[in-house]
Amino acid sequence: MGESVADIKARMRELSCVVVIPTYNNEKTIISVIKDVLRYTEDVIVVNDGSSDSTAALLAELRDVDVIHLKENKGKGVALQRGFQRALARGFRYVISIDSDGQHYPEEMISFIDYIEKNPDSLLVGARNLNAENMPEKNSFANKFSNFWLFVETGKQLGDTQSGFRLYPVERLKGIKWFTRRYEFELEVLVRSLWNGINVVNLPIKVYYPPKEVRISHFRPFQDFFRISIVNTVLVLLAFFWVYPIRFIKSLTVKNIKAFIRNNITNTSETNLRLSGAIGWGVFCGIIPFWGYQMIFAAISSHFLKLNKIIAVAASNISVPPMIPFILYGSFYFGSTITGMSFTFDKSILSLEILPDYLYLYLIGSFTLAMVSALLSLLISWLLLTLFRRKVNNQ
Repeated sequence: MGESVADIKARMRELSCVVVIPTYNNEKTIISVIKDVLRYTEDVIVVNDGSSDSTAALLAELRDVDVIHLKENKGKGVALQRGFQRALARGFRYVISIDSDGQHYPEEMISFIDYIEKNPDSLLVGARNLNAENMPEKNSFANKFSNFWLFVETGKQLGDTQSGFRLYPVERLKGIKWFTRRYEFELEVLVRSLWNGINVVNLPIKVYYPPKEVRISHFRPFQDFFRISIVNTVLVLLAFFWVYPIRFIKSLTVKNIKAFIRNNITNTSETNLRLSGAIGWGVFCGIIPFWGYQMIFAAISSHFLKLNKIIAVAASNISVPPMIPFILYGSFYFGSTITGMSFTFDKSILSLEILPDYLYLYLIGSFTLAMVSALLSLLISWLLLTLFRRKVNNQ
């Protein structure tokens, strides 16, 4: 016998879960969506994001729904954040978001609560069948684009990163200050949740897309795609400048270092020269001015050079935050020595008027520093490997 609606409502209450419905000019579907959701929970928050149609009037007739009215359209990200704030103020632990255009099936919230009961404080994203009939082509492309950058920024692979049917662990997220306001918020929240150690997973869901001639979408292909691209650029820079280096530093425990040496140096069949070559190449990649993409460049280039990718990527982490001032100073020092330009390492180099000159100096110096450091790293590591591995092999 299937679970009763009363049982589902009780489980939603026990989990302290509320449904948030952001809406903007969806007068034809908003009421039916709310009524369908109310079959499974009595806790619903609707955020009217400055609708200019009859949405406000329709919502005014409801008595059992918490409604937030924004005076003007702020964007989906803002609407969701206002919903999160209200949910936290009312003491809820989780928020299930569902779009107001009628494409989602509220009964699939059951799979969300099934999962969250076994895996508390996870962030769940409904995974649509992107090959389904009537799926807009722009949605498929945008989703694949978003999936790729999520992987670059977090190392996590998801099949659907743009679905609006989600469960958010708002209690875990409340300390994060968001910087996006529109559709790009749904990407930011995934990336920064993963950075904060929150489990993010896809759960398969059904989805209904009405025929193209009656479909309503507020996604603006050029403007919103541009905004998402800007956000991805910022997130990639944060990932490679800060998140990945800090994660690498935290992994440097004695146990992990011993395991890394054992698996990739001591017990490998590679020669000392090839291992030291991978270290030198990694150092070179970490210093050259490909900020934000150094580890990617190290991984790809070492593959083509047939060097140990793991060693090269590890060595490219020489550009961790504590080392950046030394790398910058060394780059400017070598650049000024080679070009004969005078150089003082202070805030004056940030002046827009002289930035082109200093940029040229920096580029020349950074490649020189990278080559010198790579050669020294190769030589020193080769000497150490020769002594260390000979000792190990003689034991």
